[in-house]
Amino acid sequence: MIKKLICLLLIILLPLSCAGAENMTLHTISCFAGGNSAGDAYVSILRNFETATGYTVVDESSTSNEAWKSGVLKRFAAGDEPDVLFFFAAGADSKLLLNRLVPVTEINGAYPDLALPQEDVLKEADGRVYAVPVYSFWEGLYVNTELFDRFGLDLPTDWDKLVHAIKVFRENDIVPISVSLSDIPHYLAEFAMLACVPPEELALRPKTVEEVPASWYEGMRLIRELYELGAFPENAAFTGENDTTGLFLAGKAAMQFDGSWQVADFSGNLGNSLSVLPMPLRSGGQATCYPGGVSMGFFLTRKAWDSNRRDAAVSLLSFLTSKESLERLNNQHMTGNLRSSWERMVQGRPMSQPLQDAMNQRVRETWLLECVPAVADGSMTAEECWQKVMELNPFGE
Repeated sequence: MIKKLICLLLIILLPLSCAGAENMTLHTISCFAGGNSAGDAYVSILRNFETATGYTVVDESSTSNEAWKSGVLKRFAAGDEPDVLFFFAAGADSKLLLNRLVPVTEINGAYPDLALPQEDVLKEADGRVYAVPVYSFWEGLYVNTELFDRFGLDLPTDWDKLVHAIKVFRENDIVPISVSLSDIPHYLAEFAMLACVPPEELALRPKTVEEVPASWYEGMRLIRELYELGAFPENAAFTGENDTTGLFLAGKAAMQFDGSWQVADFSGNLGNSLSVLPMPLRSGGQATCYPGGVSMGFFLTRKAWDSNRRDAAVSLLSFLTSKESLERLNNQHMTGNLRSSWERMVQGRPMSQPLQDAMNQRVRETWLLECVPAVADGSMTAEECWQKVMELNPFGE
């Protein structure tokens, strides 16, 4: 397969052989960064591409957060976009970039041997697919089972068990749920909503504050309830995600809301003491769905397409989305307790799109970075939160 891929690259790159190809420089941006396994794999894939082609790839990837998303959007607005981008697809953010990206059908039309996939789930507002999918994702409640065993606690499979565990861990100087309210409170917000909002109401997209379901208010109030229980780190309002994740990896925190992108790092540090669970419902039992989707992929920019870098950029896109590359970027080795708990979590439960993915950047930042911390510390009510969010027309065209 590697030989086949290199041959295909040579076919694509042949027109450049007389055009100074050895001096060609390509630019990429992704969120494969932070020293994790996917970040290391991404860098290695780029180096392999350079070796195979003689090109230089300048990569400016960094960890995904609101600042990273905002930075990408600002670069596009300034005409400083890369040649190949790894970014969110089929959402409010990618909608802003469509006129600067090349549809997959157009790429396949010019390079039919590539046969890049077009997933319906990644259709944009104009009905076309621009992203080559990389992987689906899921989110869950990660737990350190060794800590639960040490204190004789049942895993938090219902709300009463979760509350009891929070109290016991707090009494024993263990952070119950490691989360940053100032940096990435995203997963806390999603899971608080999931604990209170039925799936059919979670899928609603209200146009006015009067249309916001009562359960959405309950979801925000739950954040305040957890805060008052002492569920979060003492410095949750000021610390960053790297520090809170460090607490969990070091065994100083018992639980963390997070996604499938953490599998390799979490399992590598916690081994068979790691499990993932669906969110307990405030009313009893466990959530009947879990957050997830196919939200990110590789894009080719119009800037690269309309330049003398077109063939080279297409070859890079092809290299990054080859079967071998995708397997390396999806290096999620789930074994033992983690795999069995994940299988139980997804069994019979449909995947639900995170609410934040349906919001544009401004609204998402208002909800997550302004409202969530304020609701947690009591300086804003759930009613004030949704009033503030809905004034921004979060789900409008």
